[in-house]
Amino acid sequence: MSDFSTAKPLQCSRLHWHWRRQRWQRRAAELFGDDRLPGQTLSVARVLIWINLLWFTLMILVGVTQGRGLQILLSPSVDLLLHFGAQLWQPLVLVYQQWWRCLTYAYTHGGLIHLAFNMVVLYQVGPLIEGEIGSLRFFTLYTFTALTATALGLFWHPGIPVVGASGSLFGLIGFAVAYYHRLGPQARPLRDFMFRWALFAFVFGLLVGADNAGHLGGALGGAVFGLAIPMGVRNRRLATPLFQILAGLSAVATLGSLALQGLIALLG
Repeated sequence: MSDFSTAKPLQCSRLHWHWRRQRWQRRAAELFGDDRLPGQTLSVARVLIWINLLWFTLMILVGVTQGRGLQILLSPSVDLLLHFGAQLWQPLVLVYQQWWRCLTYAYTHGGLIHLAFNMVVLYQVGPLIEGEIGSLRFFTLYTFTALTATALGLFWHPGIPVVGASGSLFGLIGFAVAYYHRLGPQARPLRDFMFRWALFAFVFGLLVGADNAGHLGGALGGAVFGLAIPMGVRNRRLATPLFQILAGLSAVATLGSLALQGLIALLG
């Protein structure tokens, strides 16, 4: 039996949140303009989800053809993860100069549950942030925080393999905290929500033994990005050519790194 006494307030709450999100997106569109590529219909956040899913599928298919069994779907071995781009500063990057791992690790996941959790977060948070700042800035932010996340891991645990998009996801949350704080009192509820979410995720990471060094590195990188991004209408528009260059470099570096690692994985 339905409880109509709670259904109506819940529906009103959802409508209020939807209206608030649309208002913020209209404001962002006015400030930044449409910085999507010609003919682009999917958001960058959605494209990133598909890339992660395809990369994971390729890893599983290669693992199965190697006779590793279907158990790799939930728990791929460390050597398979390294074969598909896991980060390992010492020795693979620092000694053997495999610098592309600084990006490929963010698209490699340690099992279906790990992938699903990260993609759900990206699905929920990604479009919100992309709607605020535009596709070019969003992809630059996502790539930049993947780098800051693994950079802190270099000092924290250089000899431990690391995989997953959570560094960039924490980067989005760190960015949101700083960015919404700068927007003023009207955006403080979103800032506080993102901050509480980050605290919960850090505590959860401690309990399950996740890479909190990467989480912290991503969050700090995102916060720096959120504090540095131009806020005035004129400054934001003037900065668009810069972000076109940065987003282009990010795309070349990401796709090039994945292509190189994929070639190595398929031929190795």
